[in-house]
Amino acid sequence: MLDIIIYNGTVITMEGEGVGAIPNGAVGIKGNLIEVVGETSEVLQDYKAHRYVDAHRKVVMPGLIDAHIHSGIALLRGLSQDTDNWMEKGLWPFHKVLTPEDRVAGSLVNIIEGLKAGTTTFCDYDEPMREIVKNHAMLGTRARVTEMVNELPDDLSDVKVGELYTFDSAIGQRKLKENIALLEEWHGKENGRITCLLGPQGPDMMSKELLLEVKELANKYDTSIHMHVAQGDREINQMIKRYGKRSIQFLEELNYLDERLMAVHLTEATREETHVLGRSGAAMILCSGSIGIIDGIVPPAAEFLEVSNRLALGSDQAPGNNCNNMFNEMKFTAILNKCKVKDPRVFPSWKVLRMATIDSAKAIGLGHEIGSLRKGKKADVIIVDFDSPNLVPIIQEPIRNIIPNLIYSAKGSEVEAVIIDGQFVMENRVVLTVNEKQAVRKAHEAAAELAERAKASFHKIDTPIANMMKDGYL
Repeated sequence: MLDIIIYNGTVITMEGEGVGAIPNGAVGIKGNLIEVVGETSEVLQDYKAHRYVDAHRKVVMPGLIDAHIHSGIALLRGLSQDTDNWMEKGLWPFHKVLTPEDRVAGSLVNIIEGLKAGTTTFCDYDEPMREIVKNHAMLGTRARVTEMVNELPDDLSDVKVGELYTFDSAIGQRKLKENIALLEEWHGKENGRITCLLGPQGPDMMSKELLLEVKELANKYDTSIHMHVAQGDREINQMIKRYGKRSIQFLEELNYLDERLMAVHLTEATREETHVLGRSGAAMILCSGSIGIIDGIVPPAAEFLEVSNRLALGSDQAPGNNCNNMFNEMKFTAILNKCKVKDPRVFPSWKVLRMATIDSAKAIGLGHEIGSLRKGKKADVIIVDFDSPNLVPIIQEPIRNIIPNLIYSAKGSEVEAVIIDGQFVMENRVVLTVNEKQAVRKAHEAAAELAERAKASFHKIDTPIANMMKDGYL
């Protein structure tokens, strides 16, 4: 006897080389695992269940994976857009008044946002992660979490652009100890839903000695390293000034380039550098929406795919991307890369869907557990309602239009139900594990207090968006 049978839907398994579509398919779940995937008639004939879910005119597919998100800075959404220096001039003046409590309150709403748009797995990369991770535990999401480790002082708002950062080894050791404590307390918890990584923020934000210590710890704990790499001209400038080398060359010499590394962005990586990283076995995490808004750049994902398929998509963070919605990310990725090379054939919808499901699962080291619908894998499943006007009609042949419409038409609001680890976490668009309205209210209250604290230094902020505000345009 199964716990759940979802039937009569278009099942997108993501098995094989493409999307593995079953036009009238069914998925059977027992406990936290998928027991059967197949034609509806065969599954209903061979299995019984405690609960049946009719998915007529709906798509049943693996949960989406957000391979890179900073959920703890969600309260800074919309405060540093349309500027020529997003991090130093835009983010840092507000970042310095962001409290740990603000981070946790914003994180909860941020994760709910992603969950309601079909994200079941989050690679959350922030601080204080030992508190933020409790949001994932409470919500029921799957998470690959890490504390973000650097040696930078808390207040960087007065650092001049281009000035070499000052490192404080005591800060680095404190943050590294937090990362180790996270690993020892949370790795494998919540029935295995929570797993932990090591999280150096970037090669420009910590000493060579601390980077080497992190590498040793990754080997000791047999875990991956989640790190920004070549994420902007600011980073490259810091690396050249400090070491006389660009980021990827520097990391290669430190033996960082291997299958443990999840390299985020590669915004400033050259074609040759991208190939070096891809051939090493390292994964690339592409955040198209964030980098498009922050830098107006399309990272070298196409170049990476020339040598490796370990490419995943991430939404990054609310103050850069403004939304944490993987449907949005898939659409951005497809369109921006088509525009970059002036070829509509590149980054086809089926390939981009793989980047948010099975290819992403492989890139973050969970391909054996999630990312596709197959007997024995974890039951992370979403149901998308194709009665939404923007997804009508459903055509199966001579051309199946479902996958292009998922990528180019869906908004995320069409996700009707989310199952994670065999449990309904959202049903009929209602999150079942937390009080969403209460979480939103607390985030609003925390943001109001944060904004009040930031007013004192607002006159010092000189960015396009700040000047638009002062001039009355916003």
